[in-house]
Amino acid sequence: MDLCTRHITLVTILVGVCSVATGYGEYASGSLVALDIPIGIIACALVPLLFRWPVGSALVLAVLAAVSPTATPPSTIGTLQVASGRRFPIAVGVAAFGITAHAVRFIWHPMPGLSFTWWLVLVAVTHLGLLGWGALAQARRQVIESLRERAERAEAEQGRRVLEARAAERTRIAREMHDVLAHRLSLLATYAGALEYRPDLAPEKLSHAAGVIRSGVHQALNELRDVISVLRDTSSPENTDRPVPVLDDLPALVEESRAVGTPVDVQGDVTAVPGTTSRTAYRVLQEALTNARKHAPGQPVKIDINGTPGQNLTIEVTNPLCHRDAPAFPGTGTGLIGLTERVRLAGGRLDHQLTAREFRLQALLPWPA
Repeated sequence: MDLCTRHITLVTILVGVCSVATGYGEYASGSLVALDIPIGIIACALVPLLFRWPVGSALVLAVLAAVSPTATPPSTIGTLQVASGRRFPIAVGVAAFGITAHAVRFIWHPMPGLSFTWWLVLVAVTHLGLLGWGALAQARRQVIESLRERAERAEAEQGRRVLEARAAERTRIAREMHDVLAHRLSLLATYAGALEYRPDLAPEKLSHAAGVIRSGVHQALNELRDVISVLRDTSSPENTDRPVPVLDDLPALVEESRAVGTPVDVQGDVTAVPGTTSRTAYRVLQEALTNARKHAPGQPVKIDINGTPGQNLTIEVTNPLCHRDAPAFPGTGTGLIGLTERVRLAGGRLDHQLTAREFRLQALLPWPA
């Protein structure tokens, strides 16, 4: 037997006891008639129906209460059930019908020593009390249900935020690794292109280039393995503890480009750039140098960096276009799209344009004071 069935059974038993007590009182006062007993039994039998069809059952019980006092306890329970489970106007109508039924019963079956006015007052007060009790129980149940739903939504929202935070962290790490990997592969392509187009290099230079390629491939494989592990691991996105490069690492980035034959001229000197701006600026310069090596190998690159705290950090990178007979490496064009999104998320703006002679990239990043 479940909890609901137990509750209905208990209520039915209590109402039956009250009906028996009412019948006994009628018998003791000499007012019990033969019709009171079957009506009381029928009224008690209708009590379980109150939990399924409360309004109709309550109206039927009120009609029975107009005939016999043994139906009064079930009728009051019907009024209470409607008040606690239905809209307030419906509950008021059922309560008014119950008051009218009891008033009708007093007319043809009065109680000794009690006037009709006092009887009507007692019946009205009782039904109004039942109406208020039921409305209060309904309001309390609705508040509890609302709090439960709010708690469930908050728990679901918390879980969603955790999943979104993990996904965002994995995406951020994968993006960082993508930038590093693209930079590394562009260096390898440059060295491999040099070996392909300059087979007459001295043996020591060939050996040096082969060593650089071997070391670069090893680093690229490790970085690719990190990217795959980050994307596969959904429970611990923080498992990759790789230092994120910042603008202070620009000299090493420039030396890598110069080592593969790309002249780089850096103008401007900025220091103490905060974390997000510094990381984004480094990625802008890294992508610009990578694109220059891929699409204009051997052409000089000019970098101009300026800015002051409290205003903006401006970056401008220009390089001449590649000669027609010079080798260029294919690209998908998604690097600049991702870079534009990265700069936008950092609160800045990225523009790039291709003229008849050169490619120009400009970035504007906020520099908090």
